[in-house]
Amino acid sequence: MDKKKEKGGLNHYKLRQILITVLPFVALIILFGLFCITVTAKDYRLDKYLNIVFNEGVVLAVVATGSIFIYTLGSFDISLGAATLFSATMGVMVYNATQSFVLMLLVIIAVGVGCSLLNSLLASAFHIPAFVTTVAMMSVLSAVSAQIITTNGGAVGGISIPSAIVKPLDNPVFKIVLLVAFFAVCFFIFNLTKTGRRQKFLGGNVICATLTGVKYNKYAIIAFTMAGLGVGLGAFLTLVYTPSVTATTASSIGMNIFVAIVFGGMPISGGARSKIYAALVGGFSYILLNNILKILIDTNSGYGITQVISAVFFLIVVFVTSMNYRTKMLPR
Repeated sequence: MDKKKEKGGLNHYKLRQILITVLPFVALIILFGLFCITVTAKDYRLDKYLNIVFNEGVVLAVVATGSIFIYTLGSFDISLGAATLFSATMGVMVYNATQSFVLMLLVIIAVGVGCSLLNSLLASAFHIPAFVTTVAMMSVLSAVSAQIITTNGGAVGGISIPSAIVKPLDNPVFKIVLLVAFFAVCFFIFNLTKTGRRQKFLGGNVICATLTGVKYNKYAIIAFTMAGLGVGLGAFLTLVYTPSVTATTASSIGMNIFVAIVFGGMPISGGARSKIYAALVGGFSYILLNNILKILIDTNSGYGITQVISAVFFLIVVFVTSMNYRTKMLPR
């Protein structure tokens, strides 16, 4: 009798595991259907809004995919949006000074990785949690970027590069290839190498991992490097879509990533249950939800309502995904 009860409990646990895994994909499909229905019902151009969702979703998915490595460690980086803004700003400044597309791209990637690594190095040097340094970096990078933009282009107009430089790349094929390529690299590192396995171990229990010889600082640096690559690529895609930078560019990416990863079915605690695809699925799910709310609710009068609804969805998703680990059974 006890064996039957134990077997039944195990089957119930496995069924719940499958449900939690499938749910983000089902939610993405439902949100896409609702988005199409909403746009059509409002008599808006569906192709135009699909293009907006696609471009916003690609940038968020790329940056979020790199940041998965940080969230897996049980930490988070709130400065990702500011780092994306700063990378794009420096890229524009370099291009305007040198007229070199290649140099602009290299600078964007280098600045993205540098900003991310600086967070990790400061945390290691001062022995403080990494997310504390990211809060400080967010303020510094935003202020520096705003100063550069205001000085060189004005507070309203911002700074820009000639649209003809990036126009050939502003097409879905290039963006999908870039997203898939970066995702494939991250998937390989995250799921098929010891780096990914050890980062999950550290996120699950940093003390146990350290006692077995896994060095936190080493894998934190790797995690922030991958996040920096995502930031650089995200900044580049932002310029491809809109070849200008203002003080508000990418301002909400940092918090959007946090919500998107949870929407993708990844627990906020990180660890062994972290999933690399959460960034991809959650990124597009969040952008779809956000645009549905923008269409249904007037932006000027209903901004607060939009935020409240988004927060409610966020809490529901956190509750549902937490069912995956609210159990007396050990994870298998």
